[in-house]
Amino acid sequence: MDEFLHCTITPESIQPADYNEQRIDPQARPMIPFRNLSLRTGLFAAFVALMLALPPLPCRAQQGQPEKSLNAQLLEFAKQGMVDRARKALDAGAAPNSRNRAGQTPLLMFAQAGNEDGVALLLERDADVNLADLHKSTPLMAAAVGGHLGVARRLIDAGADIRAVDQIDKTALLYAAASGSAAVMDLLLDRGIDVNARYRHDLTALMWAAGYGQTGTVRRLLERGADPKLKDDRGMTAAAIAAGQGHVETAKILEGQASN
Repeated sequence: MDEFLHCTITPESIQPADYNEQRIDPQARPMIPFRNLSLRTGLFAAFVALMLALPPLPCRAQQGQPEKSLNAQLLEFAKQGMVDRARKALDAGAAPNSRNRAGQTPLLMFAQAGNEDGVALLLERDADVNLADLHKSTPLMAAAVGGHLGVARRLIDAGADIRAVDQIDKTALLYAAASGSAAVMDLLLDRGIDVNARYRHDLTALMWAAGYGQTGTVRRLLERGADPKLKDDRGMTAAAIAAGQGHVETAKILEGQASN
């Protein structure tokens, strides 16, 4: 837990013993052991009795502190897909925009799992629909990767930014294309994204789908007007990218379309 401090042993705090450098000091006085064994035994017994008589240290529960904060409980319930328990945590005062160490919110976790009820709950409690994690991945991107159409639609209707980019300049459309989530891809295109939009290195959604051998998604993008003749900043078309990754069938489809 963050509220506890842990002692750390650093290399500077450790001084290894060098037995080769040890010397005997002839002036040092020898250590004299207890001459009376019964006295030594009695002292030890007294020490043990004293320790047993002391009251135990109070644990956090005895101090009136919960084992986990409400926010931590909410995050755990979202991770486990427990909608009812997440609702109780929110009712008890948990913050809907709580974040874990990776910056993930309960909304992002529910979206990633395709849990539409959980997403609806967090949106009802005014969770930030565009709050991204430390990699700038949004709940909509998480839904796109998993092909969760219902979740994606709810997020967009709640104001999700369909053009948001993560730390590698990928959008929800690119994640949908690369993962073969044709339904989510159609939804995003229907909401106004240009099918031939260029992203980092001049890559298009068609090129991303081709690079992952997503033949069905490639066909759908071509039907939606994707241009197979476009080239990235290396001068490679979607067909060349597919061929370079060993996706023969995908490359043939694209070559056929580019020759028309």
